[in-house]
Amino acid sequence: MTKRKKGDHDAALSPLDEEMAEAAPAEQPLPSASAEETASASIFTEESLAPGGADGTAPLPALPADRAAPPGGEPVDSPALLAEVAELRVKADEYLDGWQRARAEFANYKKRIERDQEEARGRAAAALLAKILPIEDDLRRAVRERPEAAGYPHWADGIELIQRKLAALLEAEGVEVVPADGVAFDPALHEAVTYEPSNDHKEGEIIEVIQQGYRLGERVLRPARVRVAK
Repeated sequence: MTKRKKGDHDAALSPLDEEMAEAAPAEQPLPSASAEETASASIFTEESLAPGGADGTAPLPALPADRAAPPGGEPVDSPALLAEVAELRVKADEYLDGWQRARAEFANYKKRIERDQEEARGRAAAALLAKILPIEDDLRRAVRERPEAAGYPHWADGIELIQRKLAALLEAEGVEVVPADGVAFDPALHEAVTYEPSNDHKEGEIIEVIQQGYRLGERVLRPARVRVAK
């Protein structure tokens, strides 16, 4: 605002306005900034434009040239990065190979355990059935030698019924009679009690079965005791 000279008259101003204008101090021109002040102000201007400067944090450090990303966003291939990727691929292949090997070993272990359990069950069943076989022998002998007296018909029929039930139970469990009548002697299935000359049988042929043999699948529960021709 410029001080009006005394004596100047403005028709638009009232006498009071003229007095106030004359009493106002004259405006002083602003001093120009020095070189040091300009440099200091440029520091604050650059910090405000740097990343993180707006919230008071320190600016982020610049990435090395070999890891800096181009404007497109794709990482730059460098020998260090390629070597790191190759090393990671080698480790991944080792881990995959170890996992596949462990998986195969576990599958084989599981099969072996199942096979061992099946064999254990077979041995237990065979041992139990082998203990029942003498009872079957006694019942067969009792039926074969049943008395002819008229006073025991129901008793003999009951014994025969028990023998048939036991034979049916053994058959249901997979027990089979070892073939022995009129066949060649087999040491894996038969046990020779005697060797006798016979005109009606060939050498090595079974003449008579003394005790019946049984087997459970491929497992022989008891070999047949036989007489063999020589």
